[in-house]
Amino acid sequence: MSGFSICVYCGSRPGQQPAYAEAARAIGAEIGRRGWQLVYGGGRAGLMGAVADAALAAGARVIGVIPESLMGRELGHRGLAELHVVQTMHQRKTMMAERSNAFVALPGGIGTFEELFEAWTWRQLGYHDKPIGLLNVAGYYDALLGFLAHSREQGFMTAAQTDLLRVDADPSALLTGLSEWAPGAGADYRRI
Repeated sequence: MSGFSICVYCGSRPGQQPAYAEAARAIGAEIGRRGWQLVYGGGRAGLMGAVADAALAAGARVIGVIPESLMGRELGHRGLAELHVVQTMHQRKTMMAERSNAFVALPGGIGTFEELFEAWTWRQLGYHDKPIGLLNVAGYYDALLGFLAHSREQGFMTAAQTDLLRVDADPSALLTGLSEWAPGAGADYRRI
């Protein structure tokens, strides 16, 4: 599926387990192997840097989008096909979404959680129809998945909502599932 563009959300830190960086590199390499484009937060550190460097090494075109205020903190990656420096987080997330056919979240912190939940909320509200994946590396998201099941059991979410999130521990399987689930161009994010 040439021309396919995937947005990856992940931590600007490496985390405690080597498996997290290994998975980030595996996702990046797989994106390149498939001839896809990577869209991500534009950082050079942590899992962000690992996924971008692996994608670049595998021949992928990589687009980074980073707010000006984070350029120093996240060490904006200067080796990308495009590095967009924007003014706000809202501009960052909108640009990343507009340039992607699907979303995937790797391990990360509060920023990753916020990006994942916003893309997921947009999907369930009908602002887009792009698939969303969660790479559950080394059980990182087990507690979150348990809480989501609890939320559904307590009547705050429906099965239809939770089913919008594709979860897998294998990077290649997750990417295959997302590409098979992806629609054409998707909706216009400027409606948000």
